[in-house]
Amino acid sequence: MFQLGKTIVSDDVLEKDFVCNLTACKGVCCVAGEAGAPLEQKELDILDKEYEKVKPYLRSEGIEAIEAQGTWIERENGELETPLVNGAECAYTTFKEDGTALCGIEAAYRDGATSFYKPISCHLYPVRIQEYTDFKAVNYHKWQICDDACTLGEELGVPVYKFLKEALVRKFGIAWYEELEEIAQNWSSKS
Repeated sequence: MFQLGKTIVSDDVLEKDFVCNLTACKGVCCVAGEAGAPLEQKELDILDKEYEKVKPYLRSEGIEAIEAQGTWIERENGELETPLVNGAECAYTTFKEDGTALCGIEAAYRDGATSFYKPISCHLYPVRIQEYTDFKAVNYHKWQICDDACTLGEELGVPVYKFLKEALVRKFGIAWYEELEEIAQNWSSKS
């Protein structure tokens, strides 16, 4: 791990390779697991305000889940996240004819219906951010369902931080990312 501003970054962000492979995984990260997508406090108001713009992009099951549970939920442990459809997929998930899961929020964004891209936790995956009082931990999350993404990343030679450039800039800013790139260049020269 190394420090970058007010973040502590896992070495894996520089050392592991990753490129999403939707053809292989079919977007199972939107379906698998026991919880919805983690949300930041500031995203709650955004979801509330943007819901009507996103709603036309959602499946009826997702709309029913959101209208029953809310645009976001708070778990007993205080975690904020997107609601689920019958304890399974994220309520904002849509499916292509071949079964590939996609994000209805992102579809609305790409059509210009909303200025909200999607929850930052989804955009940053496979990186997870853990907030502490004085710093944020930036960790690589290894999940078996993403093995194909790791393989494709290795084949293409794309480290996690490069794959996530847009998301990392969205979260931490361009100056932070440029400093990360500089660290990565020095890191690879050490190897």
